[in-house]
Amino acid sequence: MKFVEKIAFGGGCHWCTEAVFQALIGVQKVEQGYVASTGKNSGFSEAVIVHFNADDILLNVLIEIHLYTHKSTSNHSRRDKYRSAVYFYSEAQKLQTWQIIESFQIDFNDKLITQVLPFSEFKASREDIQNYYQKNPEKPFCETFINPKLQLLLKQFSAYTNPNTLKHLIRNEKHQARYSE
Repeated sequence: MKFVEKIAFGGGCHWCTEAVFQALIGVQKVEQGYVASTGKNSGFSEAVIVHFNADDILLNVLIEIHLYTHKSTSNHSRRDKYRSAVYFYSEAQKLQTWQIIESFQIDFNDKLITQVLPFSEFKASREDIQNYYQKNPEKPFCETFINPKLQLLLKQFSAYTNPNTLKHLIRNEKHQARYSE
């Protein structure tokens, strides 16, 4: 049996973050909701807990995808609700996460503001908004905000994406390419 690890990510809307991680090979489960850390970050912020198999997808890949699929360099006014963070569950995971984020700084023009914080508490979202994208891919919010993130996955991280999860986007890209020639 494969060992499943977990880590939590906060960035933008948890609907977006949930859809991104649900589209990845090696991710076993994504819990959508609100995560609290400690100290000045003890308030709840939109986030997801990602359960993954490190034999199929490495932590550095998950963190890289997270950095590219939300505004990881923008310290906007809504950061209390949408904290840019990776929440760790152990000291080893904390150290590894810091090193990974630092190694990706060179790929960004602006300073990464993504925090590395201890996981403290989780509150799940209401049942009716969990798996939001999977239930509502045609909704305007999904088409406007989530699809571009998933299309970025297909372009930059195709080796890690589950084609069954994104088959509607792949089909649309092929259809558009055929009619633009």
